[in-house]
Amino acid sequence: MQDSAPIALLDDDGDIRVNFGVFAGREVTQAEIDELAHTLLEELESVTIVAERRTIVDRETEASVHQIRIELVEGGDDAGRLLLVAERWAQACVAERHAEI
Repeated sequence: MQDSAPIALLDDDGDIRVNFGVFAGREVTQAEIDELAHTLLEELESVTIVAERRTIVDRETEASVHQIRIELVEGGDDAGRLLLVAERWAQACVAERHAEI
């Protein structure tokens, strides 16, 4: 597990990104996404959650990262509170089941 990267962060677009694969060593399950959605619906009227695999390549390295993106309404959502919700969810998922990296 990488200690220097945050498990969740607010990106430049105002969305929350969860570095799921970096910490869990695996992709998120649909059941885990559903759990996150239900938790977020306690705070929001609706939510869009995107699970994505990003591959970053240059001439010397290659990295594949599995992230969760929670799309927030610009200016309308309490991003700080929702970031804490996402962090707690991700930490619980990692604690429950993670692959050794």
